[in-house]
Amino acid sequence: MQASSGLSPREEQIARAYAGGDTYQQIAESLCLAPSTVRTHLAAIYRKLQVSSKLELMSRLEGPAPDPKTQPELSSVISELALSLEEALAREKALSEVLRIISAAQGDLDQVVPSILNYALDLCDAEFGILFEYHGNSRFGARFSKGIPAPFQSWLAARGVFPVGPQTGLGRMVPQRDVIHIIDVKSEPLYQSDDPLRFATADLGGARSFVAIPMLAADRLVGAFTIYRQTVRPFSEDSLRLARMFADQSVIALENARLVSEARARAS
Repeated sequence: MQASSGLSPREEQIARAYAGGDTYQQIAESLCLAPSTVRTHLAAIYRKLQVSSKLELMSRLEGPAPDPKTQPELSSVISELALSLEEALAREKALSEVLRIISAAQGDLDQVVPSILNYALDLCDAEFGILFEYHGNSRFGARFSKGIPAPFQSWLAARGVFPVGPQTGLGRMVPQRDVIHIIDVKSEPLYQSDDPLRFATADLGGARSFVAIPMLAADRLVGAFTIYRQTVRPFSEDSLRLARMFADQSVIALENARLVSEARARAS
């Protein structure tokens, strides 16, 4: 397959996958890239092909090149704005789909939470995520996960419900009831200590940048929604807003499941 209008073979792969409907996360997984790298490639592809939508991209990949446009700087700005608009529309679509799944699931967390985690990883450019359930006294259990490396998954499964240290991300989140954003888990003094969770997160999970969002039902802490990047890449304010949104939807799902369970118990 010949590259279109100067696209590299890798750019051609990404362009065709994106035009065909794949998400950043799906493309990243198939090509062994970070989701943010996929986005960087797409921004370059939009500039090179001088397109401003996914439909134009699909048409451009299959048809002849248009007449060259002037003002390349303007074209670059337009392409970036077009890609940002498509990302905003993807966020709205994801939220609508999550709400639909929650409504239809009738308390089935196994159906809802993996979908929420999947959307969160895709839209926040993260490699893996975990929903921790809170059991009081700074104890957590990993109830759901998505994309987690097998060694870290096995470590969490072996421990079940376990206490976390006060200097860990989860440990800091408990009293603060606020988002904990760690730019590099290996750069903190805790990594040089013998804290088991920090070792497992960094060495078994390969995590570097990390965010934990408290899941609150009224004033009650019910869990933590955590997402991880395997490179040192801080989460932007936009990503944190998205993560909070998905954490809120996870709380709704957990509370729905609790109410359904209580109703079934009363009926039996």
